[in-house]
Amino acid sequence: MSVQVLKEARRIVVKVGSSLVTNEGRGVDAEAIGNWCRQLAILAADGRQVVMVSSGAIAEGMKRLGWATRPKEIHELQAAAAVGQMGLVQMYETKLREHGMGSAQVLLTHADLADRERYLNARSTLLTLLQHGVLPVINENDTVVNDEIKFGDNDTLGALVANLVEADALVILTDQRGLYSADPRRDPGARFIDSATAGAPELEAMAGGAGSSLGRGGMLTKILAAKRAAGSGASTIIAWGREPDVLLRLASGEAIGTALLASTPKLAARKQWMADHLQLRGAVVVDAGAAAKLLDEGKSLLPIGVYEVQGEFRRGDVIAVRSADGRELARGLTNYSSAEARLIARKASADFERVLGYAAEPELIHRDNLVLA
Repeated sequence: MSVQVLKEARRIVVKVGSSLVTNEGRGVDAEAIGNWCRQLAILAADGRQVVMVSSGAIAEGMKRLGWATRPKEIHELQAAAAVGQMGLVQMYETKLREHGMGSAQVLLTHADLADRERYLNARSTLLTLLQHGVLPVINENDTVVNDEIKFGDNDTLGALVANLVEADALVILTDQRGLYSADPRRDPGARFIDSATAGAPELEAMAGGAGSSLGRGGMLTKILAAKRAAGSGASTIIAWGREPDVLLRLASGEAIGTALLASTPKLAARKQWMADHLQLRGAVVVDAGAAAKLLDEGKSLLPIGVYEVQGEFRRGDVIAVRSADGRELARGLTNYSSAEARLIARKASADFERVLGYAAEPELIHRDNLVLA
Protein backbone atom coordinates (compact mmCIF):
# COMPACT_ATOMS: atom_id res chain seq x y z
CA MET A 1 0.00 0.00 0.00
CA SER A 2 2.85 2.41 0.79
CA VAL A 3 3.94 2.68 -2.84
CA GLN A 4 0.42 3.75 -3.79
CA VAL A 5 0.30 6.79 -1.49
CA LEU A 6 1.36 9.29 -4.14
CA LYS A 7 0.49 7.23 -7.19
CA GLU A 8 -3.21 7.53 -6.35
CA ALA A 9 -3.09 11.04 -4.82
CA ARG A 10 -4.77 13.80 -6.80
CA ARG A 11 -4.18 16.64 -4.33
CA ILE A 12 -0.73 16.80 -2.73
CA VAL A 13 0.95 19.11 -0.23
CA VAL A 14 4.75 19.20 -0.52
CA LYS A 15 6.76 20.64 2.36
CA VAL A 16 10.48 21.43 1.98
CA GLY A 17 12.79 22.32 4.86
CA SER A 18 15.19 25.22 5.24
CA SER A 19 18.39 23.22 4.77
CA LEU A 20 17.21 22.00 1.37
CA VAL A 21 15.79 25.32 0.16
CA THR A 22 18.87 27.32 1.18
CA ASN A 23 21.65 24.78 0.55
CA GLU A 24 22.43 24.38 4.27
CA GLY A 25 21.81 28.07 5.02
CA ARG A 26 23.89 29.60 2.27
CA GLY A 27 20.92 31.31 0.61
CA VAL A 28 18.11 30.32 -1.74
CA ASP A 29 19.23 27.34 -3.84
CA ALA A 30 18.07 28.13 -7.38
CA GLU A 31 19.00 24.71 -8.74
CA ALA A 32 17.13 22.77 -6.04
CA ILE A 33 14.01 24.93 -6.28
CA GLY A 34 14.19 24.67 -10.08
CA ASN A 35 14.24 20.88 -9.85
CA TRP A 36 11.20 20.75 -7.57
CA CYS A 37 9.30 23.25 -9.71
CA ARG A 38 10.01 21.19 -12.85
CA GLN A 39 8.61 18.11 -11.11
CA LEU A 40 5.61 20.03 -9.78
CA ALA A 41 4.81 21.27 -13.29
CA ILE A 42 4.89 17.68 -14.61
CA LEU A 43 2.56 16.57 -11.81
CA ALA A 44 0.20 19.46 -12.61
CA ALA A 45 0.21 18.49 -16.29
CA ASP A 46 -0.82 15.00 -15.14
CA GLY A 47 -3.91 16.47 -13.50
CA ARG A 48 -2.58 16.65 -9.95
CA GLN A 49 -3.19 19.66 -7.73
CA VAL A 50 -0.11 20.62 -5.72
CA VAL A 51 0.50 23.04 -2.85
CA MET A 52 4.07 23.91 -1.78
CA VAL A 53 4.89 24.73 1.85
CA SER A 54 8.38 26.16 1.88
CA SER A 55 10.76 27.15 4.65
CA GLY A 56 13.89 29.17 3.99
CA ALA A 57 12.92 32.82 4.45
CA ILE A 58 15.03 33.37 7.57
CA ALA A 59 18.17 31.79 6.07
CA GLU A 60 17.80 33.83 2.89
CA GLY A 61 17.19 36.99 4.92
CA MET A 62 20.34 36.37 6.95
CA LYS A 63 22.33 36.12 3.74
CA ARG A 64 20.84 39.34 2.35
CA LEU A 65 21.48 41.16 5.62
CA GLY A 66 25.04 39.87 5.85
CA TRP A 67 24.50 38.02 9.12
CA ALA A 68 26.88 35.09 9.61
CA THR A 69 25.13 33.59 12.62
CA ARG A 70 21.44 33.06 13.30
CA PRO A 71 20.20 35.73 15.74
CA LYS A 72 18.42 34.76 18.95
CA GLU A 73 16.18 37.81 19.32
CA ILE A 74 12.68 37.22 17.96
CA HIS A 75 12.43 40.67 16.35
CA GLU A 76 15.67 40.06 14.44
CA LEU A 77 14.47 36.65 13.26
CA GLN A 78 11.23 38.24 12.13
CA ALA A 79 13.14 40.99 10.30
CA ALA A 80 15.27 38.36 8.56
CA ALA A 81 12.11 36.49 7.54
CA ALA A 82 10.59 39.64 6.06
CA VAL A 83 13.71 40.33 3.99
CA GLY A 84 14.22 36.71 2.96
CA GLN A 85 10.61 36.10 1.95
CA MET A 86 11.15 38.44 -1.02
CA GLY A 87 13.92 36.30 -2.45
CA LEU A 88 12.22 33.01 -1.62
CA VAL A 89 8.98 33.83 -3.41
CA GLN A 90 10.78 35.47 -6.33
CA MET A 91 12.72 32.25 -6.92
CA TYR A 92 9.61 30.06 -6.88
CA GLU A 93 7.78 32.47 -9.18
CA THR A 94 10.69 32.52 -11.65
CA LYS A 95 11.20 28.75 -11.72
CA LEU A 96 7.51 27.90 -11.97
CA ARG A 97 7.01 30.43 -14.77
CA GLU A 98 9.83 28.73 -16.71
CA HIS A 99 7.57 25.69 -16.82
CA GLY A 100 4.42 27.60 -17.71
CA MET A 101 2.90 27.63 -14.24
CA GLY A 102 1.45 30.52 -12.28
CA SER A 103 2.24 30.88 -8.59
CA ALA A 104 0.84 32.71 -5.58
CA GLN A 105 2.32 33.64 -2.21
CA VAL A 106 0.18 32.75 0.80
CA LEU A 107 1.36 33.63 4.31
CA LEU A 108 -0.50 31.91 7.13
CA THR A 109 -0.40 31.81 10.90
CA HIS A 110 -1.69 29.06 13.15
CA ALA A 111 -4.37 31.54 14.25
CA ASP A 112 -5.67 31.67 10.68
CA LEU A 113 -6.40 27.97 10.85
CA ALA A 114 -7.69 27.91 14.44
CA ASP A 115 -10.41 30.52 13.79
CA ARG A 116 -13.21 28.92 11.78
CA GLU A 117 -14.05 32.04 9.75
CA ARG A 118 -10.41 32.61 8.77
CA TYR A 119 -10.08 28.87 8.18
CA LEU A 120 -12.89 28.99 5.61
CA ASN A 121 -11.44 32.11 3.99
CA ALA A 122 -8.01 30.50 3.65
CA ARG A 123 -9.54 27.29 2.36
CA SER A 124 -11.63 29.12 -0.24
CA THR A 125 -8.59 31.06 -1.45
CA LEU A 126 -6.39 27.99 -1.81
CA LEU A 127 -9.04 25.90 -3.55
CA THR A 128 -9.76 28.76 -5.96
CA LEU A 129 -6.06 29.05 -6.80
CA LEU A 130 -5.88 25.30 -7.46
CA GLN A 131 -8.97 25.41 -9.65
CA HIS A 132 -7.28 28.10 -11.76
CA GLY A 133 -4.11 26.05 -12.14
CA VAL A 134 -2.07 28.33 -9.87
CA LEU A 135 0.40 26.74 -7.46
CA PRO A 136 0.27 28.26 -3.96
CA VAL A 137 3.62 28.70 -2.19
CA ILE A 138 2.88 28.86 1.54
CA ASN A 139 5.02 29.96 4.44
CA GLU A 140 4.20 30.93 7.98
CA ASN A 141 3.89 34.67 8.47
CA ASP A 142 7.04 34.95 10.57
CA THR A 143 6.85 38.71 10.83
CA VAL A 144 3.83 38.52 13.14
CA VAL A 145 4.23 35.16 14.93
CA ASN A 146 7.08 33.15 16.33
CA ASP A 147 5.67 29.60 16.58
CA GLU A 148 7.40 28.37 13.42
CA ILE A 149 10.67 30.02 14.42
CA LYS A 150 10.66 28.21 17.77
CA PHE A 151 8.99 24.89 17.12
CA GLY A 152 8.18 23.36 13.79
CA ASP A 153 10.18 24.47 10.76
CA ASN A 154 6.80 24.39 8.99
CA ASP A 155 6.21 20.66 9.47
CA THR A 156 3.10 21.42 11.51
CA LEU A 157 1.99 24.03 8.98
CA GLY A 158 2.35 21.47 6.19
CA ALA A 159 0.02 19.11 8.05
CA LEU A 160 -2.48 21.88 8.78
CA VAL A 161 -2.51 22.85 5.11
CA ALA A 162 -3.07 19.20 4.18
CA ASN A 163 -6.09 19.24 6.52
CA LEU A 164 -7.22 22.59 5.14
CA VAL A 165 -7.31 21.62 1.47
CA GLU A 166 -8.27 17.98 2.14
CA ALA A 167 -5.10 16.67 0.52
CA ASP A 168 -4.69 13.02 -0.28
CA ALA A 169 -1.04 13.05 0.72
CA LEU A 170 1.60 15.14 2.47
CA VAL A 171 5.20 14.85 1.26
CA ILE A 172 7.86 16.13 3.65
CA LEU A 173 11.17 16.58 1.85
CA THR A 174 14.05 16.67 4.28
CA ASP A 175 17.82 16.20 4.46
CA GLN A 176 17.42 12.61 5.70
CA ARG A 177 16.44 9.48 3.81
CA GLY A 178 13.47 8.88 6.10
CA LEU A 179 12.73 7.48 9.55
CA TYR A 180 15.02 5.06 11.39
CA SER A 181 14.35 3.03 14.53
CA ALA A 182 17.20 5.01 16.18
CA ASP A 183 19.65 7.74 15.21
CA PRO A 184 21.78 6.06 12.50
CA ARG A 185 24.65 8.44 13.25
CA ARG A 186 24.94 6.99 16.75
CA ASP A 187 23.52 3.49 16.41
CA PRO A 188 24.95 1.33 13.59
CA GLY A 189 22.11 -1.12 14.18
CA ALA A 190 19.41 1.45 13.43
CA ARG A 191 16.72 -0.01 11.18
CA PHE A 192 15.16 1.97 8.33
CA ILE A 193 11.37 2.25 8.57
CA ASP A 194 9.90 2.06 5.09
CA SER A 195 6.25 1.98 6.19
CA ALA A 196 4.22 2.43 9.38
CA THR A 197 0.86 3.67 10.59
CA ALA A 198 0.75 7.42 11.22
CA GLY A 199 0.19 8.14 14.89
CA ALA A 200 1.58 4.83 16.13
CA PRO A 201 3.02 5.50 19.64
CA GLU A 202 6.29 3.70 18.93
CA LEU A 203 7.13 6.23 16.20
CA GLU A 204 7.39 9.07 18.71
CA ALA A 205 9.58 6.90 20.94
CA MET A 206 11.93 6.28 18.00
CA ALA A 207 12.26 10.02 17.45
CA GLY A 208 12.97 10.80 21.08
CA GLY A 209 9.54 10.91 22.67
CA ALA A 210 7.01 13.69 22.94
CA GLY A 211 9.18 15.57 25.43
CA SER A 212 12.32 15.40 23.34
CA SER A 213 14.45 18.50 22.89
CA LEU A 214 15.22 17.70 19.26
CA GLY A 215 16.01 20.79 17.24
CA ARG A 216 13.78 22.70 14.85
CA GLY A 217 12.49 20.49 12.09
CA GLY A 218 13.75 17.28 13.73
CA MET A 219 12.21 13.92 12.91
CA LEU A 220 9.80 14.16 15.84
CA THR A 221 8.06 17.20 14.31
CA LYS A 222 7.62 15.24 11.08
CA ILE A 223 6.12 12.25 12.89
CA LEU A 224 3.72 14.54 14.75
CA ALA A 225 2.87 16.30 11.47
CA ALA A 226 2.06 12.93 9.89
CA LYS A 227 -0.19 12.13 12.85
CA ARG A 228 -2.01 15.44 12.39
CA ALA A 229 -2.37 14.97 8.63
CA ALA A 230 -3.77 11.47 9.21
CA GLY A 231 -6.56 13.09 11.22
CA SER A 232 -8.10 14.21 7.93
CA GLY A 233 -7.18 11.00 6.10
CA ALA A 234 -3.93 12.14 4.43
CA SER A 235 -0.95 9.78 4.43
CA THR A 236 2.57 11.21 4.71
CA ILE A 237 5.84 10.39 3.00
CA ILE A 238 9.16 11.55 4.51
CA ALA A 239 11.93 11.47 1.92
CA TRP A 240 15.32 12.94 1.02
CA GLY A 241 14.70 16.12 -0.94
CA ARG A 242 17.78 15.77 -3.14
CA GLU A 243 16.86 12.30 -4.36
CA PRO A 244 16.75 12.66 -8.18
CA ASP A 245 13.18 13.26 -9.40
CA VAL A 246 11.88 12.27 -5.98
CA LEU A 247 8.35 13.61 -6.53
CA LEU A 248 7.95 12.04 -9.96
CA ARG A 249 9.24 8.69 -8.78
CA LEU A 250 6.94 8.74 -5.76
CA ALA A 251 4.03 9.64 -8.05
CA SER A 252 4.87 6.67 -10.27
CA GLY A 253 4.60 4.33 -7.29
CA GLU A 254 8.27 3.89 -6.42
CA ALA A 255 8.96 3.19 -2.76
CA ILE A 256 11.18 6.06 -1.58
CA GLY A 257 11.54 7.24 2.01
CA THR A 258 9.20 6.42 4.86
CA ALA A 259 5.45 6.18 4.29
CA LEU A 260 3.31 6.93 7.35
CA LEU A 261 -0.15 5.76 6.40
CA ALA A 262 -3.47 7.21 7.53
CA SER A 263 -5.66 4.51 9.05
CA THR A 264 -8.94 6.26 8.17
CA PRO A 265 -10.10 7.17 4.64
CA LYS A 266 -10.10 10.88 3.86
CA LEU A 267 -13.84 11.46 3.66
CA ALA A 268 -14.63 9.42 6.77
CA ALA A 269 -11.89 11.18 8.74
CA ARG A 270 -13.16 14.64 7.85
CA LYS A 271 -16.76 13.79 8.67
CA GLN A 272 -15.74 12.29 12.01
CA TRP A 273 -13.69 15.37 12.87
CA MET A 274 -16.62 17.65 12.13
CA ALA A 275 -19.07 15.48 14.05
CA ASP A 276 -16.88 15.14 17.15
CA HIS A 277 -15.01 18.39 17.58
CA LEU A 278 -17.17 21.29 16.50
CA GLN A 279 -19.64 23.08 18.75
CA LEU A 280 -23.09 23.86 17.40
CA ARG A 281 -23.76 27.61 17.07
CA GLY A 282 -27.20 27.86 15.49
CA ALA A 283 -29.52 26.24 12.96
CA VAL A 284 -31.46 26.65 9.73
CA VAL A 285 -34.78 25.04 8.90
CA VAL A 286 -35.15 23.72 5.35
CA ASP A 287 -38.06 22.74 3.14
CA ALA A 288 -38.80 19.21 1.96
CA GLY A 289 -37.05 19.72 -1.38
CA ALA A 290 -33.80 20.83 0.23
CA ALA A 291 -34.02 17.99 2.75
CA ALA A 292 -34.38 15.45 -0.05
CA LYS A 293 -31.37 16.85 -1.91
CA LEU A 294 -29.26 16.61 1.26
CA LEU A 295 -30.36 13.15 2.35
CA ASP A 296 -31.01 11.38 -0.94
CA GLU A 297 -28.65 13.05 -3.39
CA GLY A 298 -25.77 14.21 -1.17
CA LYS A 299 -26.05 17.78 -2.44
CA SER A 300 -24.88 21.03 -0.83
CA LEU A 301 -27.38 23.19 1.05
CA LEU A 302 -28.44 26.21 -0.99
CA PRO A 303 -30.09 29.24 0.67
CA ILE A 304 -33.12 28.94 -1.61
CA GLY A 305 -34.15 25.87 0.40
CA VAL A 306 -33.93 27.65 3.77
CA TYR A 307 -37.01 29.31 5.27
CA GLU A 308 -35.92 29.95 8.86
CA VAL A 309 -32.64 30.91 10.57
CA GLN A 310 -32.27 30.18 14.27
CA GLY A 311 -29.69 31.69 16.63
CA GLU A 312 -26.72 33.94 15.93
CA PHE A 313 -23.62 32.63 14.19
CA ARG A 314 -20.66 33.76 12.12
CA ARG A 315 -19.21 32.53 8.86
CA GLY A 316 -17.29 29.34 9.63
CA ASP A 317 -19.42 28.34 12.63
CA VAL A 318 -21.06 24.94 12.80
CA ILE A 319 -24.82 25.02 12.46
CA ALA A 320 -27.53 22.37 12.38
CA VAL A 321 -29.82 21.76 9.44
CA ARG A 322 -33.32 20.89 10.62
CA SER A 323 -36.57 19.79 9.05
CA ALA A 324 -39.87 21.56 9.70
CA ASP A 325 -40.67 19.14 12.55
CA GLY A 326 -37.40 20.04 14.32
CA ARG A 327 -35.48 16.86 13.41
CA GLU A 328 -31.74 17.41 12.86
CA LEU A 329 -30.84 16.31 9.34
CA ALA A 330 -27.21 17.41 9.23
CA ARG A 331 -24.68 19.87 10.53
CA GLY A 332 -21.82 21.71 8.88
CA LEU A 333 -19.67 24.80 8.43
CA THR A 334 -21.70 27.76 7.22
CA ASN A 335 -20.41 30.07 4.50
CA TYR A 336 -22.58 32.93 5.77
CA SER A 337 -23.38 34.57 9.10
CA SER A 338 -26.87 34.37 10.57
CA ALA A 339 -27.59 37.95 9.52
CA GLU A 340 -26.54 37.21 5.94
CA ALA A 341 -28.42 33.91 5.93
CA ARG A 342 -31.64 35.68 6.86
CA LEU A 343 -31.18 38.04 3.91
CA ILE A 344 -30.55 35.33 1.32
CA ALA A 345 -32.97 32.67 2.61
CA ARG A 346 -35.44 31.60 -0.10
CA LYS A 347 -33.32 33.39 -2.73
CA ALA A 348 -31.35 32.11 -5.71
CA SER A 349 -27.59 32.69 -5.90
CA ALA A 350 -28.11 35.17 -8.73
CA ASP A 351 -29.77 37.50 -6.20
CA PHE A 352 -26.96 37.43 -3.61
CA GLU A 353 -25.04 40.41 -4.94
CA ARG A 354 -28.16 42.57 -5.02
CA VAL A 355 -29.15 41.55 -1.48
CA LEU A 356 -25.73 41.45 0.21
CA GLY A 357 -23.78 43.93 -1.90
CA TYR A 358 -21.30 41.23 -2.96
CA ALA A 359 -21.26 37.80 -4.56
CA ALA A 360 -19.82 34.91 -2.53
CA GLU A 361 -20.31 31.14 -2.43
CA PRO A 362 -23.59 29.85 -3.90
CA GLU A 363 -23.94 27.32 -1.07
CA LEU A 364 -24.92 28.06 2.50
CA ILE A 365 -23.11 24.84 3.45
CA HIS A 366 -20.97 23.03 0.88
CA ARG A 367 -21.42 19.25 0.81
CA ASP A 368 -17.71 18.80 1.71
CA ASN A 369 -18.40 20.66 4.96
CA LEU A 370 -21.64 18.82 5.75
CA VAL A 371 -22.20 15.81 8.02
CA LEU A 372 -25.51 13.99 7.81
CA ALA A 373 -27.13 13.19 11.16
